[in-house]
Amino acid sequence: MRPFKHLIYGGLLAAAISPVMADDGEKIYKQGGAQPGALACMTCHMPDGRGMDAGGFPKIAGDSAVYLAKQIHDFKNSSRENPIMLPIASALTDAEITAVTRYMASLPKFEVPEITRAKTPEGLGETIAIRGDWSRSIPECVACHGPGGVGVGDTFPPLAGQGSKYLASQLRAWQQGTRKNDQDDLMGHIARSLTEEEIIAVADYFAGLGK
Repeated sequence: MRPFKHLIYGGLLAAAISPVMADDGEKIYKQGGAQPGALACMTCHMPDGRGMDAGGFPKIAGDSAVYLAKQIHDFKNSSRENPIMLPIASALTDAEITAVTRYMASLPKFEVPEITRAKTPEGLGETIAIRGDWSRSIPECVACHGPGGVGVGDTFPPLAGQGSKYLASQLRAWQQGTRKNDQDDLMGHIARSLTEEEIIAVADYFAGLGK
């Protein structure tokens, strides 16, 4: 019986010291992390991960886990500035970030209509989204974020169905330099070239897509 006892003890010890498992992502999302400052993500992003745009809290459901994890780390290192996310991100361990972002990525995505560059744009927002303004070196949003703003890979997040208040706030953050975590200042350049009217129009356009 002695070896069996050793196996039980060893198993309990391993469980006690094991890192955060992927299945813990849902618990972290709904209840928070181990540290008191790691508040439950659903508090702001809602149980379904679809956000609360009235408060400027974005949709994260179905986004790339790699992209989401990078954003949390960027809040920790201040390449993205946000007074709400800074203490939460700082209180999460790397293992917790991996687990919770995998859970976020597993949540159902928005359905996005197929919109190609062949469509004739209607209005300022759609014109910027699918045509850009190359006279000012502003590429169309869909060139990187995919047809209809569906998102591409781990680098370019979905824009379709994202809240307009959030999208506009991020474009302003790139303008003002309080967000600087994009590759080669690509978004910083674009945002600084947009007028306030264009920011609002393109944010409203993408917010109106998806359901």
